[in-house]
Amino acid sequence: QVQLVESGGGLVQPGGSLRLSCAASGTIGNTYVMGWYRQAPGNQRELVATMPRTGGATLADFVKGRCSISIDDRKNAVYLQIHDLKPEDTAVYYCNFRSGYSGQEYWGQGTQVTVSS
Repeated sequence: QVQLVESGGGLVQPGGSLRLSCAASGTIGNTYVMGWYRQAPGNQRELVATMPRTGGATLADFVKGRCSISIDDRKNAVYLQIHDLKPEDTAVYYCNFRSGYSGQEYWGQGTQVTVSS
């Protein structure tokens, strides 16, 4: 089992930035992928950014050029930084962990990000 604890999010003005953090604990292993998805009301959950522990990020087109993702493998934590936030970035952001051994996925509880003036 893997537990995910998220932090960050909240209310941000358009053009602002935010940093989300997610720490994993439990049976982690040495091979995994961590990342972030988001879901706005009425929409399906969609990928924002993911990254294997060993590097090589995948970013959604809607955040390319204004987003970075990083992993601290000593802490088993993943960080998401988004700049130039837009109202359409408003959503619940979910941390995701996928084991490289079993393929099993785990989700965080979600953190609300609201972009509004």
